[in-house]
Amino acid sequence: VFLGNGPSGICLSYLLSGYIPYFKRDSVHPHSILQRKLEEAPDVSILDQDLEYLSEGLEGRSHSPVALLFDTLQRPDTDFGGTAESVLTWWHETNRAIPHLVLGRNAPGGAWHTIEGSMVSLSRGEWMGLPDVPFKDWLKHKRRGLRNNRATAEDIAQYYQHYVMKKGLQKNFRCGTVVTSVRKVSAESISNHAQKDLQENSDSLWDFNEKSTEVFQVDGFFRTVKGDKEPFSICAENVVLATGTYDSPTWLGVKGENLSYVHHQLSALEEAVKNNSIGIMSDPVLIVGAGLTAADAILLAHHCNIPVIHVFRRKVSDPGLIFNQLPKTMYPEYHKVHQMMKEQSAACAGPYECYISLPEHHVLSFGKDKKCIFQDKNGCQKVYKVSMVLVLTGSNPNLSFLPNNGIDLAVDNDQPVNSKRNPIDVDPFTYECTQEKGLYALGPLVGDNFVRFVQGGALAVASSLLKKANKNPP
Repeated sequence: VFLGNGPSGICLSYLLSGYIPYFKRDSVHPHSILQRKLEEAPDVSILDQDLEYLSEGLEGRSHSPVALLFDTLQRPDTDFGGTAESVLTWWHETNRAIPHLVLGRNAPGGAWHTIEGSMVSLSRGEWMGLPDVPFKDWLKHKRRGLRNNRATAEDIAQYYQHYVMKKGLQKNFRCGTVVTSVRKVSAESISNHAQKDLQENSDSLWDFNEKSTEVFQVDGFFRTVKGDKEPFSICAENVVLATGTYDSPTWLGVKGENLSYVHHQLSALEEAVKNNSIGIMSDPVLIVGAGLTAADAILLAHHCNIPVIHVFRRKVSDPGLIFNQLPKTMYPEYHKVHQMMKEQSAACAGPYECYISLPEHHVLSFGKDKKCIFQDKNGCQKVYKVSMVLVLTGSNPNLSFLPNNGIDLAVDNDQPVNSKRNPIDVDPFTYECTQEKGLYALGPLVGDNFVRFVQGGALAVASSLLKKANKNPP
């Protein structure tokens, strides 16, 4: 059972549906050492090879060796601007398929369905693609191109739905489901009548390995067409966590943060603009944070001539600031926001109207009268009256369905799971949780934050599950 139907879950479903990758004969990979390793066993699928051996020595923009391996097999020289074809060929070996269910709240594509459709991806468009269906080819069929090599959220969400249909994976997907509990139970204690609800067309999913003494019980509900909640309870030997990290926006923890004009999602600003409840004559919108979501909010407000006060803790020149890591030519709109942050501080007026930047400031409180108090690095306080507040300082995964909110699975098990600072601790070559055998984690939960790199985790999980199920070729 997989929890989450975003790119990680879709890719893993593809691999477990019997789609097996092999090294394409006569293809040449630009990494000569990897090429030599691939030529050693051309008839053995990548899933059945030693992933640690193949990924040794690879370097790139991910900390995961298997993520780098699968990425470079699919896009051999993409980091150098190249367009070399994948060195993989895919065979559909139905006898190697492992029955599984993919549970998700939304349609296949996960959080991509909740992002405003015209938003443009941070990654290059071709990096949003999944195995064997290049994203660019799909866009061409729709007679559309990429803007600045990047794709809109609407296109990406539609592509993932198309992928599931094209590859015949839809029978594994159960959308509109909410998982409320995942826990270990003894295999003997499971009564026959508990195995119902979601299992139609998936009978063999419940043939437990005779050696299993414990299995995972997954409880939750799914929403019917009428909007009713129908409970389900299913059991599986292995559970994959692929829920992403967009569930719970980070709060500042300051006084007044629960007031009705304080919001934690960009959609609140989009809604206010749509309803004309905010405009050019309004008091400023306060935007807190210095990441890309905060930048998207600033761009939206700027486009609508809505005044903005922008508060963030770091220096504008801080190398950890995402804007200092993005190439200007590929991300002109984010470069513009960075320029505004530099040139338009409260201390000196700059060329940008309706925008004030307050670097190295933090919020002390939000008042009922919509007056907000900030403090700078020297302890000086400022008060501004605002129309609405957007606290956009990141988000955390919601793992409330796990015992102790999943904290026991994290690298530091005294702190909550966080994709950047405290991911779930997994074996780097199987992605199985080090603290709980049979439980796997993928994507942002383990620090793989880009679609191009979450797929390596899916490769590692599929390889591990095939070995466990003894579905390796003779």
